[in-house]
Amino acid sequence: MSPTASHLETRHHELRKMRMLMVDGNLTGNQRSVQAGVSARAYRGGYWGFASAPAGAAEVQARVREQALRNAAAMAGFGARTALALPGEHDRGEQRRQGRTPLSAAECGERMAALHAYCMKQYPGLRSTRVMLTDEAHVKRLQTDAGADSLARIQRAAVYVVLVGEDEEGAPIELTEIVSGLGSLADIDWSLATLAPRLDVLHGHLQAKRHAVAARGGEQQVVLSADLTGMLAHEAMGHPCEADAVLSGAVTADLRGKRVASELITMMDLAHHWDGRELMCPVYADDEGTPARDVTMIERGVLRDFMHSRETAARLGLPPSGNARAYGPDDEPLVRMRNTAVLPGTSSLQELIQGVDEGYLLLDTSNGQADSTTEFMFGVSLGYEIRGGRIGRAIRDTTLSGSALKVLQDVDGVGREMKWSCNGYCGKKQPMVVSVGGPALRTRAHLGGQ
Repeated sequence: MSPTASHLETRHHELRKMRMLMVDGNLTGNQRSVQAGVSARAYRGGYWGFASAPAGAAEVQARVREQALRNAAAMAGFGARTALALPGEHDRGEQRRQGRTPLSAAECGERMAALHAYCMKQYPGLRSTRVMLTDEAHVKRLQTDAGADSLARIQRAAVYVVLVGEDEEGAPIELTEIVSGLGSLADIDWSLATLAPRLDVLHGHLQAKRHAVAARGGEQQVVLSADLTGMLAHEAMGHPCEADAVLSGAVTADLRGKRVASELITMMDLAHHWDGRELMCPVYADDEGTPARDVTMIERGVLRDFMHSRETAARLGLPPSGNARAYGPDDEPLVRMRNTAVLPGTSSLQELIQGVDEGYLLLDTSNGQADSTTEFMFGVSLGYEIRGGRIGRAIRDTTLSGSALKVLQDVDGVGREMKWSCNGYCGKKQPMVVSVGGPALRTRAHLGGQ
């Protein structure tokens, strides 16, 4: 299909969310919401116009489309602009609903209570427990004037179990076990039989953290768990590889085709499948009607490609990738990640640790942020010393920071075990459902000290 200098899309979008919270065996929150609406976006004369309204009568769609066209025309008042020929195919297809019959609120509450009871019986020294459930489902019907007609679905669920204890001085400490996955709470395995051994491990970490010591500040050799690798891929390198950030001056703008990481590093934003399995946030067509394709940002250390909408692809002379995504019914599509990961290598976690004479194993993170220069800072909520290739004492909460470019260039070991998670949101003017993945990495980065 040849590129056109105009575009009109219409999206019917329903978003259903639930959240349940149990604190110390008491159900303190049970929230459910439904948001449904229709939106339209028009590209005319080099400008975009957007409009949205709650779902309603049939005439709502026509009114929203006309408003989007008028808004695009109003934008032209800022001055004449050359209209770009927007490239890309227009998808026609339907993503069918799959999965088991959803759990009722009563069933969820019973499972939560069983988890709390197990923790309090098994770990008598706990100060408190929290169990939280989230379930989120998007259904989008997208049509374009160029012939796209697609029905897309994303549903993900997550279970959080928080154990709260005390350190040697009586101050509260806590750690969280998270189960997340594609589908509803009925589709992920959060049974007591499955979670019990994981909670036993988590409690062991909590006990070790009671006697935690401060980390040494400054640059250190570190082994990052898969969770931290996924966050590094998303926050520190993913955002600078979104093409709207590239066009706004991200450091990656002049690095395409150049070495930016160790040759052990390949990083991708995957559309819907990897290793023969559907991913946690599958995108078959984006919210512009573009068929989604995988994007290889870094290939064996070399920066190769960016994530694109139709417009950014036109501006950079590259094909669109299906990364234009909108979170809610009244949100405009932006260039957003889908399933972002560093691909696995050949080392076991034990081999990565054995290669460290003096450093740290960093297992869990509490938060993270990064900017377009790839500078980042992550909170570390669980970590251990490594001495002579062996795991030592737990460390207190600290921070991990540095330049993702330098950290990735310093990688000298990549794990072979891949882990995916989809429990968080990406923030960029609007939230977004994403997943992150990766193996463990061995590299160098800056740790905060006392």
